[in-house]
Amino acid sequence: MLLRLQQVALSFAGNTVLHDVDFGVEPGRIQSLIGPNGAGKTSMFNVITGFYRPQRGDITFDGERLVRQEPHRVTQMGIARTFQNVRLFREMSVLENVMAGQHCRSRAGALSAILRLPSQRAEEQRILETSLACLDFVGLLEHRDRLATNLAYGHQRRVEIARALATEPRLLLLDEPAAGLNSGEKQSLIGLIRRIRDERGVSVLLIEHDMSLVMNVSERISVLDHGRLIAEGAPQAVQNYPRVIEAYLGQDDEELTW
Repeated sequence: MLLRLQQVALSFAGNTVLHDVDFGVEPGRIQSLIGPNGAGKTSMFNVITGFYRPQRGDITFDGERLVRQEPHRVTQMGIARTFQNVRLFREMSVLENVMAGQHCRSRAGALSAILRLPSQRAEEQRILETSLACLDFVGLLEHRDRLATNLAYGHQRRVEIARALATEPRLLLLDEPAAGLNSGEKQSLIGLIRRIRDERGVSVLLIEHDMSLVMNVSERISVLDHGRLIAEGAPQAVQNYPRVIEAYLGQDDEELTW
């Protein structure tokens, strides 16, 4: 198991957000985490990546404990993420935004930078080449010198994915990557997610409300409702679970379209 959560519980001011969650992601898998609004999905991402600390339970990544690790250390260990709302550096170019993802892999110190030692110059070249390759991978190389916030929204989503890939992850967490995309962009996103796994060997865990996309791209689906994991399995099986159907009653029709 690449990622494992065991009996993870999280609460705020007496309100329980996650109830003793047992969850895992196998290496090389594309997996989706779904559930109604407020089910605890993003909180679970925040627990995994060190933004929240659970009150109890254990989290391991490739056998190493994640609990109480700082977010930057979790990134160094090989977990990258995107967010529900695009978070780009507004005054930086597309390339500079992606290069920021390489910060966790840099080694040269302040002295090397001041003296412009060969090791510093070599590292700068490696960061540049890695970042350009990530932009090329998501299809945005020609936009590298533009301000990231001047791009179309769908392209901004891809910049964020490129920045996450620049951290050289083994597991990529995508938080509602299809939000705000049109149908053509969603189809392109499905292809990109598959390529991330197939060509880069990165496992993918995504939160998504577009059930058509989830069914199309996922090999396994986990369903969270009111902080409890209520179903897991292959897409065709999960969509017919009575508890899953019940959890989605009252949701918008778009969310109920499998």
